[in-house]
Amino acid sequence: MNRKLKEKIWESLSSVAPIPIIVFILSIHWVPIPIGTTIMFLAGAGLLVVGMGFFSLGADIAMMPIGEAVGSQFSRTGRTWLVVLISLLMGFIITAAEPDLQVLARQVPAIPDIVLIGTVALGVGLFLVVAMLRTVFKIGLNRILIAFYPILFVVAAFAPRDFVAVAFDSGGVTTGPITVPFLIALGIGLSASRGGLRSQENSFGLVAICSIGPILAVLILGIGYNPTDATYTPVELFNVVTTEDVADQYARELPHYLKEVLMALVPICAFFAVFQGVTGRFPRKQLLTVGIGLLYTLIGLVLFLAGVNVGFIPVGHLIGSDIAASDYKWALIPLGMVIGYFIVVAEPAVHILNKQVEEMSGGTVSQRAMKLSLSLGIAVSLALSMLRILTGISIFWLLIPGYIAALVLTFFSPRMFTGIAFDSGGVASGPMTSTFLLPFAMGACESVGGNVLTDAFGVVAMVAMTPLITIQLLGMIYAHQTKTVEKIEVTELAGADDVIDYEEGSSDE
Repeated sequence: MNRKLKEKIWESLSSVAPIPIIVFILSIHWVPIPIGTTIMFLAGAGLLVVGMGFFSLGADIAMMPIGEAVGSQFSRTGRTWLVVLISLLMGFIITAAEPDLQVLARQVPAIPDIVLIGTVALGVGLFLVVAMLRTVFKIGLNRILIAFYPILFVVAAFAPRDFVAVAFDSGGVTTGPITVPFLIALGIGLSASRGGLRSQENSFGLVAICSIGPILAVLILGIGYNPTDATYTPVELFNVVTTEDVADQYARELPHYLKEVLMALVPICAFFAVFQGVTGRFPRKQLLTVGIGLLYTLIGLVLFLAGVNVGFIPVGHLIGSDIAASDYKWALIPLGMVIGYFIVVAEPAVHILNKQVEEMSGGTVSQRAMKLSLSLGIAVSLALSMLRILTGISIFWLLIPGYIAALVLTFFSPRMFTGIAFDSGGVASGPMTSTFLLPFAMGACESVGGNVLTDAFGVVAMVAMTPLITIQLLGMIYAHQTKTVEKIEVTELAGADDVIDYEEGSSDE
């Protein structure tokens, strides 16, 4: 176990290292950062590395087995009403406790936190039902996507302008580090137990469908609630000077994140306890392993969230604000691309998805290929987000063409890659996006005098959109290479048969 933990921590170190390096270079040549803030950032980076290591191992030995077991058990249940009821309840409870959602709710106080959180959780619960029924009745994922995304944009046309970006952001933040491993494993377990030729294709897509629900729910809430004071909570910059101040700040914040993570994990643990009591699925020895895994998940998420929220938010806001206030505002675009390229691999849920894709594809789709495709997608999304901040163009001019392109690609990309791509959108827009990229965008927007709610918010939505295109393009490349290899093998086999026939003919003579 210790060896595996060391491996996970080393993997997270290699993923996170580029971000402090970029910040360090910027602090020397462009954006002077106070020494206290720098120390707090470095301490946060250290907590992030260790936390991601614990979380990854915990997800492997606890969250994934629980999800797969539940999915497998669901497929054996002939009672559709039971699947619907449990899916709705499970989606609502898990989402309501998602730490990322609570962060978003605090950023937008125009609607009471409990109203926004309840609306988003209900949206996820309802669409988790849709996702489960899709797998049960073997409905193609692209049919679901093509049916609901046009409805999404029609409803968005009637929603208050200030809440469109927030609504699309909510679709990304709900699929956070607690939800994603469970949903991915749930889909894999459900599809594998049902079998069939398309079990691989149906393994992915739950995260994609569950991302639609909160967007639609918040848009409808905006229309019905009709808030008149659309505001946001400015980023709070901690006043730290000495290392003692840094330690005190983390000491004050750690209990807060411990409470948040406990609130998120307790419903899953309670659900698992009921599931185990009814089915007796896990033997005693595996139960002990799952318990240790849940503890690792708790430790990992507390350290991770404390590190990124306390250490990364001030630095992200400061960098965005200072560069936008300089004579080189245009540099936000290439800088956003560089940061976006590297930051996605620091998302804890991305590692879970990439590993599952490699395993489900038998190694033909490597984690390296997935990382490269996601990094390119997020780099483009950050460039477009910075362009929005500098020009003030509506997010619709980017989201509508982007989603049309993504939906058109579903007809050409292999079906498995459609599910992976739309899952990737939700996975990529995790806590690193909400705690570094969003403050970065907000700082830049404030400096150029833009509207934060319409111009800065929406960066999560952009991060969730571009992987839909890049991953499906990867699928098309993969399909082309597979066909090429098959043609070569057929040609070689035909050539070998000709040689055998020739030799047999020679021996007869």
